[in-house]
Amino acid sequence: MCLGRQVPLLVDVDTGIDDALALALATRSPETRILGVTTVAGNVPVELATDNTLRVLSWCGAADIPVFRGASRPLAAGFQDAAHVHGANGLGGAELPGPTRNVEELSAPQAIIQLAEAYAGELVVVALGPLTNIAIALNLQPELTTKVSSLVVMGGAFDVPGNVTSAAEFNIYADPHAAAHVLAAPWSSIVAVGLDVTHQTALSRASWARIAEDAQGTEGLTRRILARTFTERGMSGLYLHDPLALAVALDPSLISTEPCHVRVTFDGAERGQTRAENGGAVDVARRVRAAEFVQRVAQRLGLPPVELSGALRSAE
Repeated sequence: MCLGRQVPLLVDVDTGIDDALALALATRSPETRILGVTTVAGNVPVELATDNTLRVLSWCGAADIPVFRGASRPLAAGFQDAAHVHGANGLGGAELPGPTRNVEELSAPQAIIQLAEAYAGELVVVALGPLTNIAIALNLQPELTTKVSSLVVMGGAFDVPGNVTSAAEFNIYADPHAAAHVLAAPWSSIVAVGLDVTHQTALSRASWARIAEDAQGTEGLTRRILARTFTERGMSGLYLHDPLALAVALDPSLISTEPCHVRVTFDGAERGQTRAENGGAVDVARRVRAAEFVQRVAQRLGLPPVELSGALRSAE
C-alpha cells in the first residue's frame, strides 16, 4: 500500500452495486484523500447514478465528499443500462436513506479538469464506468494527460469473453468511442483493469450470508445491496470489478501488467471489443493477487472472514 502522505483521488462512477462497494472501500482506505466523485450514465441513468452516489457516501459517513454530475449519454452510441444486473434502482433494490448533501453545480468534466490542475502531477483518477466524462474532459483540456499522475480504468476483456456480449466488457461497450479516445491518449500512466483479472476476484454468497442482517456501516451496506444478487438471482458470487480497480489505484502491486496498445471496435457484433497489441502505453492487467485483495476488501469493509472457494462458479 501507499504509505505516508495520502493519495489525492478522484473517482468516476456509474453507481451500481460494485461501484457502491468501491466507494465504500475508498472511504475506508486511510492512504487516500477523496477529493471528489463524478458520475456518468452507465449501469443506470446519470440522475440515478448521482443519487445513488450521494446516498452511498452519506451511508458511509462521507457526505462531505463533493459529487459532480456528468454525461447523460455516450458520445455517439445509444445508451444501454445494466439494470438486469444491478436492479431498477442500481443498488439491487436496497433503499438507502436520502442523501444529506446536494450535487455540486460544476459538471463532472469541469471538476476533473479543475482538480487535475489543482493537484497537477499528484491526482489519481479511477474510472469505474463508461469513459464519457474522461473523454469530454480530455477534449476540453488536452493537457489533462500531463496533469493526472495516474488513470486507472475498470474496463476491457482482452483474453477472456466479455460480460455484455461475448466480445465486450460493459464499460467499453457502453461508450466505445470515449474508450478509444481515452485509451489512445498520452497519459503519464494509464492502467486497464479488465475482466482478465476481475473475474479472478469475487465475494462469495457464503461470505455474504455471514453478515448480520442488522449490520450497519459498510458491512451493512454490503449486506443490503447484495441481497438481490444472492437470493432472488441465486448467484454464488459477485465479481469485484470496481473494488479491484480502486484498490489497484492505491496499491499497483496487486496486479502484474503488460504495456500494450489497445484497439476498440465501435460497432457491429464486436462493439466494445478490446484488442491488446504489444508495445503501447496502456498497462493492461494480466495477473492479480486475488486472495490477498479479497481478504483486504473484507477487512476494510468490516466483513466476517471471507469464503474464497466456490465464489467463481456462478458470479457476475
